[in-house]
Amino acid sequence: MSMIAAFYSNKSILITGATGFLGKVLMEKLFRTSPHLKVIYILVRPKSGQTLQERVFQILNSKLFERVKEVCPNVHEKIRPISADLNQRDFAISKEDMQELLSCTNIVFHCAATVRFDAHLREAVQLNVTATQQLLLMASEMPKLEAFIHISTAFSNCNLSHIDEVIYPCPVEPRKIIDSMEWLDDSIIEEITPKLIGDRPNTYTYTKALGEVVVQQESGNLNVAIVRPSIVGATWQEPFPGWVDNLNGPSGLIIATGKGFLRSIKATPMAVADLIPVDTVVNLTIAVGWYTAVHRPKSTLIYHSTSGNLNPCNWYEMGLQVLATVEKIPFESAFRRPNADFTTNNFTTQYWNTVSHWAPAIIYDFYLRLTGRKPRMLKLMNRLLKTISMLEYFINHSWEWSTNNTEMLLSELSPEDQRVFNFDVRQLNWLEYIENYVLGVKKYLLKEDLAGIPKAKQHLKRLRNIHYLFNTALFLIIWRLLIARSQMARNIWFFIVSFCYKFISYFRASSTLKRRRGCLQHG
Repeated sequence: MSMIAAFYSNKSILITGATGFLGKVLMEKLFRTSPHLKVIYILVRPKSGQTLQERVFQILNSKLFERVKEVCPNVHEKIRPISADLNQRDFAISKEDMQELLSCTNIVFHCAATVRFDAHLREAVQLNVTATQQLLLMASEMPKLEAFIHISTAFSNCNLSHIDEVIYPCPVEPRKIIDSMEWLDDSIIEEITPKLIGDRPNTYTYTKALGEVVVQQESGNLNVAIVRPSIVGATWQEPFPGWVDNLNGPSGLIIATGKGFLRSIKATPMAVADLIPVDTVVNLTIAVGWYTAVHRPKSTLIYHSTSGNLNPCNWYEMGLQVLATVEKIPFESAFRRPNADFTTNNFTTQYWNTVSHWAPAIIYDFYLRLTGRKPRMLKLMNRLLKTISMLEYFINHSWEWSTNNTEMLLSELSPEDQRVFNFDVRQLNWLEYIENYVLGVKKYLLKEDLAGIPKAKQHLKRLRNIHYLFNTALFLIIWRLLIARSQMARNIWFFIVSFCYKFISYFRASSTLKRRRGCLQHG
């Protein structure tokens, strides 16, 4: 029997960020492997027109939880939604709910964060730093608490090329940053943001680093651990391959590739694409919770959930695999789907040519207007360009993460736990994973029917033709302008035309001569 699964039986668990991608998969795995756990508290932000219980049923009605309902039929009774807002003091949790959380919680998984790369520094500090500080304060008042697991990111110290399993100090103390966000106005914050984040690419990575320092400074006597996943992608094995429900990470690029918009992208071909399946991260996180509670390490241990150093795959290889799958199983037309956020046809490691993408978008929008449909290609292209610009830093750099603690934990697990909570990325077959990822994006994220593949192939061919036609026209226009303005260009043009004419004439003469010789031989 699994020791880890048995450990979580009859436990009361608090998960922040449970409505997010990672949080849902974490909750699903806990219920599926430990159906006798007591309760999972989830912090849910109030939503107008929807009760907390309706939010829970919405989560449980997804395909992700189908297997859970078989092994834990009363799963809806074991989820206790707590109305909370991480932007408010004490999370705006009611007195009664707070009392229940403080008196009953055994394990805390802190997954909540803003993952927006372009988030305003005030927002990023509030959700990634201040909220972590407040949750640690709550945890210090939980008498039954056995472990506090903080989900960070492997890119929290992306300003370094080699990253160890340690917490790196920040130039400015997190408490000073938190205090300053309360009285500085937005314009001043925007002005000082580049100086604060330094050589990090965005506020997300900066505030996640601050959050780690907060965990180190304010955890007190708590049993704390930090998990640092890299780029989190679709499920590898559990509960089934390819499940994904958001556009973060490669999902947006896959949609853009499959839809027929993305022709090229600025990337370093040999840079490692450090992608990690979400179920691998979840398995490691659950194992870390068990180990931290049972073995009680003397210091805060950091666990890297990365693939690059154990089973590397570079962006060029990944791009080819995405393209190969998309060619076999293309996506439906983006213009028939109002909720599609991105759209594309090819994934190559070249420089993005802005003009060659915007101009076809304008032309296609004009075509949509003529046919009475709402134009939105240009809007989608702008969003795509913005997303890619934010990802460029990560697809043009490689990092080395030490994984000593992660490998140590794997060795501590029994064979049964290694099977049930598998986080050994060395077993991952990238070709199969990427194919399942593309299929999962199509099936679970875009909710497209695989029966629509022939129509999707026609759409893909149509977009290709538009792209080739535009590039040909653009080349001819530029060349015509060069000929009109440059004597050298005219000389080159006349040489090419003359050469082609002579070649064709020679080919025709040779063919005629061969035919005559053939006739003479037969005669």
